[in-house]
Amino acid sequence: MRIILATALQLPKIVKSWIAPNLKMFAAARLPVVWALSLVIGLLVAVAAVAFRTAIGLVQLPWLGTMSEQVASAAGAIPWWVILLAPATGGLIVGLMLEKLQAKQRVGGVADVIEARAQGGRGLPFWPGMSSAAITVLSLGSGASAGREGPMVHLGATIGAALCQTFRLPDSARRTLLACGVASAVSASFNAPIAGALFAHEVVLGHYALSAFVPIVIASAAGTLLSRLWFGDTAAFIIPDYQITSYWEFPAFALLGITCAAVAILFQFALIGSDWIARNISMPLWFRPVLGGLAVGAIGIAFPEVLGVGYEATDAALKQQLSISIMLALLVAKTLATAITLASRFGGGIFSPSVYLGAMTGGAFGLIAASAFPDMASSHGLYAILGMGAVTAAVIGAPISTTMIVFELTGGYALSIALLLCVSIATGITQAIHGRSFFHWQLEMRGVVLQDGAHRYLIRTVHVEDFMQRLDMPEALEVPEPGHKPVVLYTTDTLETALRTFDESGATRLPVVLRADPARVVGHAHHVRALSYFNSALIKAAEEEHR
Repeated sequence: MRIILATALQLPKIVKSWIAPNLKMFAAARLPVVWALSLVIGLLVAVAAVAFRTAIGLVQLPWLGTMSEQVASAAGAIPWWVILLAPATGGLIVGLMLEKLQAKQRVGGVADVIEARAQGGRGLPFWPGMSSAAITVLSLGSGASAGREGPMVHLGATIGAALCQTFRLPDSARRTLLACGVASAVSASFNAPIAGALFAHEVVLGHYALSAFVPIVIASAAGTLLSRLWFGDTAAFIIPDYQITSYWEFPAFALLGITCAAVAILFQFALIGSDWIARNISMPLWFRPVLGGLAVGAIGIAFPEVLGVGYEATDAALKQQLSISIMLALLVAKTLATAITLASRFGGGIFSPSVYLGAMTGGAFGLIAASAFPDMASSHGLYAILGMGAVTAAVIGAPISTTMIVFELTGGYALSIALLLCVSIATGITQAIHGRSFFHWQLEMRGVVLQDGAHRYLIRTVHVEDFMQRLDMPEALEVPEPGHKPVVLYTTDTLETALRTFDESGATRLPVVLRADPARVVGHAHHVRALSYFNSALIKAAEEEHR
C-alpha cells in the first residue's frame, strides 16, 4: 500500500518532467504565435485570391464583354481584330510596368517561393509582390495564355512573408508561415483544402514535419472556407460520373502515362527553348510583351480556346465535347501560345496550361483507344481526367499533391489506382529525361541549385564572412617570400571555395581580406570553425524536417 501511495505522490512530478520539456520546446519555436498567424494568413490570402480572380474578370470585361471563364465562347462573338489587339494592348501596359515597377524585370512565381524557403523565409518583398500580382492580372485579363495558380501562390507566400516581418520568428517558423500562404492560395484557388496542404509540404517545404502540418492545415482550411463563401461549394470542374469499364484497360493506362510523359517533356522543352530564344533577341523590354501579345492574339483568332487560363476548353474535354482533331490541334496551339506568353515576360504560371494539355492528351488518347477496342475502353472523358493529372504532375514535379488536386477538382476518387499509375509513369519518365521539375530548372537558371539537397545549397550560399573570426582593427597582409603568392580568402567566397582552399593549401587558418582592399586582413577563417558551421546548419535543417 505504501508503494502505491508513494508512486501516486510521485506521479505529478513524473508527468511534469515528461511534459515540461515538450512545452518548453513548443514555446521556444514560437508555435503558439505561428498557429495564430496561420489563421490570419489563411484568411488574408483567401481574400487576395478572391480579389485576384475578380480583377482578372474586370480586365477582360471591356474587350470580351464577360467576367466569366467562358473566354473561348465570348471570343467567338467579337471581331477578329479585337482578339489580335487585346493581348498586344495588355502587353504594352505589362511591358511598361515591368520596366518601371519590377527591379528583376519579371513577375514572381512558384520558383521564387521555393528560393525564399531556402533562404529562411526571406526574399519576397511586399510591394514588388503586389505589383507582380497586378501585372499577372493584366496579362491574363488581356488574353495571355498562362495560368493563374502559380502567381497566386507567389502572392500568398508574399503575404505570409510580410506578416513575418512584424514578429521576431526563427527561420523554421518563417518557412512554415510562408508555406501557410501557399496552402491557402492553392486551396482558395481550387476549392481543394487537402491538395493545398499537400502542395505546400511537397513543393515548397520539401518535407512533412508535424510541427508544420498543423498551421498549414489551419491556413488551408481557412482559405477554403472563405473561398466557398464567395464562389460556392463546387469543384472547379463538374464532370459526369465516369467508371473504369474493365481491369484489362490498365495496360492502356500505362501507355497513357508514357504518352503524357512525352507531352510533358515536349512542353518543358518548348518553355525552355522559347525562353532561350527570347533571351538571345535584343529588343526593348517594353516591346517584348507587345510582340508576344500579337503572336498569342494571332493564334487566338484560329483557336480562341488558348486565350487566358483556358478552363472552358479543359472542361469541354472532360465532358467529351471535343473531337480528336480539335484536341490534337489545341494541344499544339496551347503549347505554342503558353511558351510565347511566358518568354515574352507576361505574368502567369504553368499549372493551368499543364492541366489543359493533359486533358487534351488524355481525351485524344481515349478516343483512339475506343476506336481500337470499342467493347473494352472507358469513355475518353475518363482518360482526359487521367491525362490531366499525369501531365501536370510531370511538369511541376509534384505527383502526390497533383493527384489530390485532380481528385478534389473533379470530385472523383474512384479512379485512384488508374490515376496513380499514370502519374507515376509520367513523372518517372520526365524526371529521367529532364532530371528536375520546371520550377527547379528556373531556379538553376538563376544559379540556385536545390535539387541536390540542403548540403549542396548550403555549401554554395554560406560565405566566409558568416563564420570568420573578425579583427577589431584590420592588419597588413604578410607578404610571403618572392615567387610565392599569398593564400587568402575573400569575405564573399563561398564555403565551397573556402573548404577547397583549406584542402589545397593544407592550412588550418587563413587570412580573410576584402576584394576592394586585398592588402589588409579583416579577419581569420579557421578550417575547424568552417566545418562546425556547416555541420550545425545541416543538423538544424535535419531537425526542422523531422520535428
